[in-house]
Amino acid sequence: MLSYTGGIVLFAALLHASWNAMLHGNRDRFFSMTWMSIAIGVVATFVVLSMPSPARASWPYIAASGLVHVFYNVSLVRSYRRNDLALAYPIARGSSPLLVTLGAALFAHEAIGPLHGLGIVMISGGIIAIALQGRHVSRAGALAALTTGATIALYTVIDGIGVRLSDGQSLSYTAWMFLSYWAMPVLFVARRGSAALWTPVRAEPLSIASSVAGGLVSIGAYGIVIWALQSGAMGAVSALRETSVVFAVLIGRMFLREAVSGTRWLACVVVAAGAVCLGL
Repeated sequence: MLSYTGGIVLFAALLHASWNAMLHGNRDRFFSMTWMSIAIGVVATFVVLSMPSPARASWPYIAASGLVHVFYNVSLVRSYRRNDLALAYPIARGSSPLLVTLGAALFAHEAIGPLHGLGIVMISGGIIAIALQGRHVSRAGALAALTTGATIALYTVIDGIGVRLSDGQSLSYTAWMFLSYWAMPVLFVARRGSAALWTPVRAEPLSIASSVAGGLVSIGAYGIVIWALQSGAMGAVSALRETSVVFAVLIGRMFLREAVSGTRWLACVVVAAGAVCLGL
């Protein structure tokens, strides 16, 4: 049976899949990501002003994670402009737990047992199977997806180490890191001008509302992950988080009426079994 922490991380995975579903219909990903980032930045600013600061030892990790997140967000926006990468992107979600496990072993000296190791491999393999089923991914697309997975792994390991140095201030640590999201509207205005950001407020209120809602859900989803990283093995927490891909399949089937093949259902079962291994 999954532990309390594992159950909370699975809830975070559901939140992660949910905000991706919210943004599914928005064609302009840069615009959507910018408004999502504004919502995250506003919440982070209020938390920073009302909470004690994390321990000084964690500040270099906050800065490093913030920079990596900005790079990741820009890469994510670009990924949706290339069909092959858009198809291959779930590979990033599957590869990142393995990379996180390796990074945690190298930089945080974390050891992981055979059963948990098997769970991580099952989750990663199942997610990659979901990504590849019935699709052709070019070498360039696969390489780009693996690079994205490495970026996800990098900020996860940075945050895993940083939050453990924050003197128990995981919420404050998360808020300080999320202040970096104010960089997205700055980048947007620099490229398209302020009118492109504010004019659609009246013309496309539903699009902006979905992006803002996605930002609020997103900050909750990753905030839970950072909280779990205080005490949980980084690879295991990352693997549970990436079960969001399975939740996305379920959401697509239940609410978007998307077809799901038997092979994909089998891959989902493998991922679920891997999650159970992590909970034993």
